[in-house]
This record gives sequence, C-alpha cells and structure tokens, in this order.
Amino acid sequence: MWTVILLILSNICMTIAWYGHLKYRQDALWKVILVSWGIAFFEYCLQVPANRIGSERFSPVQLKVMQEIITLCVFAVFTMLYFGTQLRWNHAAAGLCLVAAAFFVFKPW
Repeated sequence: MWTVILLILSNICMTIAWYGHLKYRQDALWKVILVSWGIAFFEYCLQVPANRIGSERFSPVQLKVMQEIITLCVFAVFTMLYFGTQLRWNHAAAGLCLVAAAFFVFKPW
C-alpha cells in the first residue's frame, strides 16, 4: 500500500512541476525551470522510496505500469481542477486501455 501512496504523492508533485507553470507564461523561463526543479526534488524523494519498497513485491514492469496509470489519473484530476478541462469519452476509452494494460501485466501467464 505504501508503494501506491508514495507513487500518488510523487505524481502530484511531478504533475505540478511539469504543468503548473503553464498558467505563469509571463514569468521568465529560467524562474519557472528553477521552481519546477524544486518541486521535482520532492517528487524524487517520494518516487525512489516507492520503487524501492515496491520492488520487494512487484516487478519493474509492474511498477512502471502502475506508475503510468497513477500518472494519468493524477493528470486527469489536475487538468480538470487547475485548467478547467472537461474530460471526454475518448479519455474514458484511454482509461479502459490502461485497465487492460494493468490486467495483462499483473496476470501470471
């Protein structure tokens, strides 16, 4: 469970670092880069332990698929709240593809 919690928190930090600055286009690029790096530092402080803890139970491929699903879920919520974006049917279809990806990667064949 700690792996998932840490991955969620790290993805929140990274999403803010990567996309939060888009509302501040009037600020100098070097400033938003430094702020983004500062936020990304905390992402790494959460991501690395998440993968270390998770590697005791999950394979690297499973960890990566889990991280990608969490990333897109966090991004969907972020873009709705921060940018006011509306999610559409094709976003739901992409989500179903992620569910299928998780099924295939976690299924012991």
